[in-house]
Amino acid sequence: MGKDVIVACDFDRAAELFDFLDIFQEKKPFIKIGMELYNEEGSFIVRELKRRGHKIFLDLKIHDIPNTVKKTMMVLSRMEIDICDVHASGGIRMMEAALEGITRLDGKRPLLIGVTQLTSTDQEMLEEELLIRMPIDKVVMHYAQNVKKAGLDGIVCSPREAEAVHKKLGKRFITVTPGIRFADSEIGDQRRIMTPAQAKETGSNYIVVGRPITQAKDPLAAYQRCCDEFIDKPKKRTSK
Repeated sequence: MGKDVIVACDFDRAAELFDFLDIFQEKKPFIKIGMELYNEEGSFIVRELKRRGHKIFLDLKIHDIPNTVKKTMMVLSRMEIDICDVHASGGIRMMEAALEGITRLDGKRPLLIGVTQLTSTDQEMLEEELLIRMPIDKVVMHYAQNVKKAGLDGIVCSPREAEAVHKKLGKRFITVTPGIRFADSEIGDQRRIMTPAQAKETGSNYIVVGRPITQAKDPLAAYQRCCDEFIDKPKKRTSK
């Protein structure tokens, strides 16, 4: 299973995103498009990014009754996205409907993953606001098991939970982990965080990095730093 750095491009408008991507010149980072930008620009932003050669994680966190989710995913299946997600709290039937909807007639589809608990959620919030009394790591694992039962490819979780998820559900079960900060970065509104190097050690397949790159003085250098810390570099062959 490969690794990659996904840049969370939480901009308000396409023009801001394109100005940002111009910094990268010939590099084509994997891009996460969230609700803000998609609600403003619609499918245009996805098609334009694909035309420019980017892989796309469309992060809409779909959550509704199974029939509505299925129809929504059928619409999304018409775009060439690489990863999309639903909320695992919607239940197994909803996730099965999402999988059916996102699968095209030729059998092809993007990776479909389930969101477990947001990285802004901590134990106090889980208990006092959501009335879930179980430890957060057990809640995440239970959701992850439901995601696998539904036939999805993996989950969104904190990098702190990735290692346990792989031990329980196998290395082919994908973990996409936001909540990534450099050791010298501000935490912001995230709670369950790790550095790119720490996320690599836990076995995360993809890390999602937003403000440490998009708000850096030198975004290209920050992106390269993430890649250097997280992605396994191919070993050089030695001539005999």
